[in-house]
Amino acid sequence: MINAITHNLNVLGSVATSSLTAWRGCLVVRPVVQPEKPLVLYDMEACPYCRRVREALTALHLDVEIRPCPKGGHKFRSEAEALGGKQQFPLLSDENTGTVLYESEAIIEYLFQTYAKRPVPKYYRGKVHQPALGSLASAASALRGLRASPAKAVGQPLHLWSFEGSPYSRLVRERLCELEIPYTLHNLGKEHWTELGPAKQRIKPGPYTPIPGGKRDEFFQIHKRVQVPYLEDPNTGERLFESARILKYLNQQYGN
Repeated sequence: MINAITHNLNVLGSVATSSLTAWRGCLVVRPVVQPEKPLVLYDMEACPYCRRVREALTALHLDVEIRPCPKGGHKFRSEAEALGGKQQFPLLSDENTGTVLYESEAIIEYLFQTYAKRPVPKYYRGKVHQPALGSLASAASALRGLRASPAKAVGQPLHLWSFEGSPYSRLVRERLCELEIPYTLHNLGKEHWTELGPAKQRIKPGPYTPIPGGKRDEFFQIHKRVQVPYLEDPNTGERLFESARILKYLNQQYGN
């Protein structure tokens, strides 16, 4: 009972985080073709600047390999420093163009220019008040996803279907970051305004039908629903919907 109450309180905090960030990272601005080689993001989930980059990735429907770098972490911080020269996050590596970039503003501009062939939309441009609101947004989630937790070794990276503005998905990403578990982030943003709302209570009434040929349609054809978070662990064969179930699994399988 206590765990259920705690989880629901964490969900409310995550909703506040999404609200303070104006629910960016929910709707797809322009779906782009996935690059031949995966993008790699050295990331700290609770960092407001990293969050802005993940919002842009959702807006472009771009998947990315996440290398979690929480404070006190040891698994990927030295790798990031060797790649870019310092332990600063976010850090994006794109082998398709040979690009290594720090600074959220520069990364966001690079993603839109390189993959969408367009300027950064106004909604995703930096604003004077964003650092303060971003810090409040992280505080609303109790700074989960900031510091490393003891964890067992992981073999292959996991796979998470998510989108940045999803409060439930954020809870899972926070724990993955704390446990320093690498994963492929499959962005599954909402492709049309009629998809807004929870998976079981969208704005548009009636049976849900995703846009044909899109990433959501591909997911729907396999699972007969579109709901995030969804986790696949190639190390154990486990496949899970629902944030509470995923968090329980991660803690039991990889917590230490």
